[in-house]
Amino acid sequence: MSAPINVGDRLPERVIGPFDAGALARYAEVSGDDNPLHLDDAVAAAIGLAAPPVHGMKLLAAFEPMLKAWRDDLVIAALGGKFVQPILRGETVTLSGRVLRASEQEIFVRLFAHGAARAPGVIGEATLRPAERRL
Repeated sequence: MSAPINVGDRLPERVIGPFDAGALARYAEVSGDDNPLHLDDAVAAAIGLAAPPVHGMKLLAAFEPMLKAWRDDLVIAALGGKFVQPILRGETVTLSGRVLRASEQEIFVRLFAHGAARAPGVIGEATLRPAERRL
């Protein structure tokens, strides 16, 4: 039996990246998001960024393995997020989370992805439910 989950519990932090140009190009190819902003230094510089930003959806997707590592007895029922500020190519990203609501049927977690800046780049939320037991 897994330990109970309580409001205020913090998820273990997970560090990902840094992502290089090759990683962003591969993600662009498989996702279909080939916006030059994510791939071209000159385009990023034209809007005042020191490097191309990592795809927001790539960062949002990184929460799934973090949540699974935290509690493999739960499944993600919903995952969403807001992209608050860019996390740039070459930055290490720290993922974290905190339980805001908890019941036997559902857990609601606030998620954060921080790059080099103090403010989060992504603020997400996940709704988790107990996994069905297989016999």
